[in-house]
Amino acid sequence: MLQLLLLAGSWWIIGFSGAMMPGPVTTLIVTETARRGFIAGPLITIGHALLELVMVVALYFGLGDLLKQNAVAGAIGLLGGLFLLWMGLGIVRRAWQGQVSLNVAQTLPSRGASDSPIIAGVLATITNPYWLLWWATVGAAYLISFRAFGLAGIVAFYIGHTLADWVWNNVVAFIVATGRRAMSDRVYRGILIVCGVFLIGLSFYFVSSGIGFLRA
Repeated sequence: MLQLLLLAGSWWIIGFSGAMMPGPVTTLIVTETARRGFIAGPLITIGHALLELVMVVALYFGLGDLLKQNAVAGAIGLLGGLFLLWMGLGIVRRAWQGQVSLNVAQTLPSRGASDSPIIAGVLATITNPYWLLWWATVGAAYLISFRAFGLAGIVAFYIGHTLADWVWNNVVAFIVATGRRAMSDRVYRGILIVCGVFLIGLSFYFVSSGIGFLRA
């Protein structure tokens, strides 16, 4: 149980790293919260989490047998590690150079689909090409570790990841709803740098694990 909790904790941090980077979902939450109020954050997150549930089920049932093969697990480990390295370096670079901000003025205008925040959350997720790439590499690689714990592991896998989305998305919604008094851009960038460094360190573990599977 302790091992599963530690694994879920590391997965939660990785989920945070992805959730915190500005993208379609973050942009939608900022713009819709400015228009609707705090409730937009939870509603959009529901749509995002539902789509991720579909992805987890597809990976577990549709791709489960494929993921058991050492060659596939090794390839996923290598690709996931390289993607984590690329993501971590990008997060650190953008945060260090001040290229990320929670400033509402830097966000995009809301779209017609946002008339239904839950549907908008689904659309903002599925139209992000990095989302599928992230799940095909990092998500699939981590799922292999959780599979060893059976159903409890899969539940922890899903909860651990979506919990990061729930926490961060609602923090963003709260900041926008209260006029950004709760967090400065400097603090935001500092948190991103810490997460980026964590991803860089984890990328080496994934690459070494991938090599181990390929040698097996």
